[in-house]
Formats: sequence, structure tokens, C-alpha cells
Amino acid sequence: MAVLRCTAQRYTPLFGALILLLAAALGPASPARAKVFDPVSFTLDNGLQVVVVVNRRAPIVHHSVWYRVGAADEQAGESGLAHFLEHLMFKGTEKLRPGEFSEIIAANGGRENAFTSWDYTGYYQNVAADRLEIMMKNEADRMANLRLTDDVVLPERDVVREERRSRIDNDPASQLGELSRAIQFLNHPYRIPIIGWDHEIEQLSTQAAIDFYDKWYAPNNAVLIVAGDVDPEEVRRLAETYYGVVPAKDIPDRRRVIEPPQNAPREVRLVSPRVRQPQVSIGYLAPSYRQASGNAAYALQVASEVVGGGATARLYSRLVVDQGVAGSAGAGYSPTNYDYSTFQFYVAPRPGQEIEPAEAALRAEILELLNGGVTAEEVAAAKKRLVAGATFARDSLSTAPRVIGAALTTGGTLEQVEAWPERIAEVTAEEVNAALKEVLRDEQSVTSYLLPEPTS
Repeated sequence: MAVLRCTAQRYTPLFGALILLLAAALGPASPARAKVFDPVSFTLDNGLQVVVVVNRRAPIVHHSVWYRVGAADEQAGESGLAHFLEHLMFKGTEKLRPGEFSEIIAANGGRENAFTSWDYTGYYQNVAADRLEIMMKNEADRMANLRLTDDVVLPERDVVREERRSRIDNDPASQLGELSRAIQFLNHPYRIPIIGWDHEIEQLSTQAAIDFYDKWYAPNNAVLIVAGDVDPEEVRRLAETYYGVVPAKDIPDRRRVIEPPQNAPREVRLVSPRVRQPQVSIGYLAPSYRQASGNAAYALQVASEVVGGGATARLYSRLVVDQGVAGSAGAGYSPTNYDYSTFQFYVAPRPGQEIEPAEAALRAEILELLNGGVTAEEVAAAKKRLVAGATFARDSLSTAPRVIGAALTTGGTLEQVEAWPERIAEVTAEEVNAALKEVLRDEQSVTSYLLPEPTS
């Protein structure tokens, strides 16, 4: 899962325990006995789903609204529009002048941000618990009453273009990431960057933003999540007061294209004088939780932990510690997209060393995974680490909203989130090995090289 935030956020996936918990969202449900977040949920008459997670560690509240629309829902030729509209949501309503919502948050001691992915767009504020009503009032206002003119839209378009130049065009690793996705996905809109292609951002108009807003932004296409020192019944009262009066709309179905068969491995190389340390990554097309059958996606998550889950995992312990051919090595899998995902491997040599020995060692490990598989002991240890991580999920106020929001906007349910530890615990070594054989096929792989310019 990649997320593009408005401010001070790199164009990268979320890592660590959050990804592990996000992966809970979309698998087939089983009766949940363990409670990860123990949420309270209800739906308003206009279709807005409201989720409340009580967390009384501090007198703070996290208030967020998630819309079931992202960059992959854009029309051809309008790349970057979902992210552009995210920026424009701060440009005022009938009641608030441009920037005033943010000023109100700051005046009340809060902080805010927003983010866009291929599958959802979200807006959040962290404030003192007694300021929740102010957040609800103003967020509900811009859900229904955004007002856009060329005077505010066109300068912000220049801001987005500059954001692209600073984050992507001036960063070789980000450039390579764009190229890799563009050839990993032959047909699906996941091949198009969330921020958009610059020549298409340049053409985005005020009317295009208004049309996208009118099409997708509605209570029946959104999820409101409130986490913190709150009473669920008081949240219900406030939600009905402010969000409940926003009218529902006719929301179109999400129409996503299907990837055709991938019949040949692909390769992309980016050489730049800005690169100091070479690295190589190998990505394989993989199913998301919504696509996978049985325990396949859970098995791939366990596989990722076995292979790339830290200093004791296979790749680091063997390539970095034992063989000494790498300075870093790992693997990752995040199955929370609405559609496809990827299973990634990466390796970088130690400073001053060439990339070829490190790549050869990485490919040898992948071949061993296919031929020898993982052991029952490795799977048991990986499952123990993953399930143990869920016990810390409530420590951060923002974790529950992020996990739940990503789930509910990409086809998952609260029951599936709560059942995640049990589903992980059910995975067997046989399922892990079967899932790896299905995914790690050369014809659906992309190898990406990030290389410095030759010195001679």
C-alpha cells in the first residue's frame, strides 16, 4: 500500500507493525474471539458508516474521514486528480474562507493532515477530546459545501507540480519506483503514480476537480472514524447532528480493469550520478486479500515475515550476517489494496562492493524458497511474532483509524480486522509454500536496478 500525504510524507508504503495490521483487513472472515480494537460501529440514515474506538490513555481524540475513492478511480488523462482534490479540500466552503479550517485546528491546539492512495482518500485531525465537536462541524461542512474557483485552484495546481518535482523528479529512487510500477502492471491503473504525470497535472482544471468531488464525495461513500477518549453515544449524537444532515448521492460502481496474463519477466535500470549505493529489487505480482482464495494472502504475509521480518529473518541473517555480500536485504508484502498487490525482495551490497554478488545471492535464496520451501519451525516463529505485534496495536491513537479505514474503504469489514490474529495463527507451512510457488513465477516479475554512474 502506497500513501501520498499532503505534507512532509515521502511517497512510500507504510512499514512495520502498521502494515502487518493493515493486512488483516480483507481476508475471508472467521468468528472473531480475540479483540484487536474492539470498535463500536453504526450507520447513519444517509449511509455514513461511523466507527468508534475508545482509548482513554490520554484526553485526546483522533477524528478522520475516509472516502472510497483514490487515484485508481480517475479517468484516463486525469492522473493526479484525486490527490489534487485532496489539496483543494482545504480551500474553503460557503462558511469558511480558504485555509480557515486549518487555522481553527491550530488555534485549538490540534494537528491535521490528509492522504491519498490508489484506493482511498482521507482527512484527519488530532485534538483535545473536548474539541471534537468543532472538528465534526467543519469536516461535515466541507464534505458537502466545498467551493472552488480558478483563483484558488490554479495556484494550488502549481504547488502540486512543485511537489512532484521535489519528491519524484529530483529523487532517483522515486523515479525508479514509478518506472517499476509502470511495467509491473500492464493494464491496471496501479501503474499510474498517485501524484500523477506532470503533463496531465498541468491540464487539471477547476471543473475537473468539482466534477470529481460531486461524483465521489458523499456520506454514503465515506467512513467516519473517531478514536480516543470519547463516549460512543456522544459520538453518535454529534455525528447525527453534523454529518447526518449531509444528503446521500448516487455513487457509481468502482470499475477496475483486470491485468492480462504476464508472459515474460521484465527489467528496468536507472543510472544516476545522484545514486551513491546500488540496489536491486525483484517484485512479483501477487493477490490482495480481496482477490485471494482461502488462506493464500495470510500465508504470503507469514512468508514475508519468515524471509524479511528483521535481523533474524532469512535474507538478513544469511546475506548480511553469514555471507557478508549485502549491507541490507529484506522482503515485503502488503495485501490491503482493493485490487492487486506485489511481493517484493530487495538487496543492497556493502559500501564499495558491486551489486552482482548480492543479486546472485538474493536469487539463490528465492530459488531455495521455491525448491525447498519454508519449515514448520520457521512458520511457527513467524506467526508468533506477528500475533504478538497485534497486542501493541492500541498503543498508538492513530493505528486503529489507519487499519480500520484502509479495511473499510477497500472491501473489508470490522469482523475481518478483529479476526486477524486467529487467521494468521491458522496458516500452515504447506500453505506458505503453495502460495510462494503460485506467486514467485518469473513471467510475472520485474527486476529494478538503481545504479550509480560508472566511475571510468
